[in-house]
Amino acid sequence: MTDSAEKNSRHKQGMAMRRQVLGDAHVDRAEAGKTSVDAPFQEMITEAAWGHVWSRPHWTRRERSMVTIALLAALGHDEEVAMHVRASVNTGCSREDITEALMHVAIYGGVPAANSAFKIAKRVFAEMDLEASD
Repeated sequence: MTDSAEKNSRHKQGMAMRRQVLGDAHVDRAEAGKTSVDAPFQEMITEAAWGHVWSRPHWTRRERSMVTIALLAALGHDEEVAMHVRASVNTGCSREDITEALMHVAIYGGVPAANSAFKIAKRVFAEMDLEASD
C-alpha cells in the first residue's frame, strides 16, 4: 500500500471511529466549521487520534473513553471533558464509570482538577437528561 493510500485508509477509519464516538452531528459541525487555518489539524487528529489510537483493538471504546476523560480532566481541558462526557453514551460508559475515572483524577491528578471535572460532568448529565425528556 502506498503512503497516500495508507493515509487515506487511516483517515477513513479515523472518521468512522470519530463519528461512532462523537456522533454525526458533532462531527458534521466540526467539518462544516473548518477553514484553511485548521483543516490540517482536523486531518491530523482524525488520522492520529481516531484512526491510530481509538481504532486499536486491545481496549474497548468504553475503556478508551474513561481514560480519555481522566486525562483531559487531569490536564484541565474542560471543553474536551464536556465533549467526551457527552460522547460516553456512545462508548458504553456509565455515569458510574465516569465517577470512578474522576475519582482517580482526584488522587493522581489533583483534587481541584477532579472538582472541576465533576462540575462539568454533572452539568453535561443534566443537559443530556433534559434533552432526553423533550
